[in-house]
Amino acid sequence: MFDQRIIQAYKQAPWRVQLQWIGALLLVLVVGMLIAGVYLYLSAEATAAGTQIRELELEREDLQIRIADLSTQLAFLRSASFMQSRAETLGYKNASQGDIVYIPVPGYSGRQVIFLAPPPGNDPVDASIIKPAYKESLWEWLYQGTFDLIESRGLKP
Repeated sequence: MFDQRIIQAYKQAPWRVQLQWIGALLLVLVVGMLIAGVYLYLSAEATAAGTQIRELELEREDLQIRIADLSTQLAFLRSASFMQSRAETLGYKNASQGDIVYIPVPGYSGRQVIFLAPPPGNDPVDASIIKPAYKESLWEWLYQGTFDLIESRGLKP
């Protein structure tokens, strides 16, 4: 009989059990809505970023086309035929050999000759392109590093 009273004392009223179930259901519903809201927010941000990227790519393509057009116009303006016709309209004429006057400048020795390649010869250049450190294997590098560490500590191998 005493056990029955304890069970009865701890047993909750049916309306409390219903409220707990309703509360748990509402909690699950609110958490689900929060997750859906975050998902929708992130999806909207990703869509906006994608749209902005596409607009910037289109703008970049337009700028590249404009740059190519301006480069073409510049090449036309720098062409020999256009420059010659422009010089003629400004009153310039072609110089003949007799019209050219050379002026000596004291102290100027003229253009210096620059050798870009060594002169041809029989002796090959013994200069390795690859550094010796790059020819070393990982095990050799680890062994040498360990050996150097032991030597720096004053220990003998």
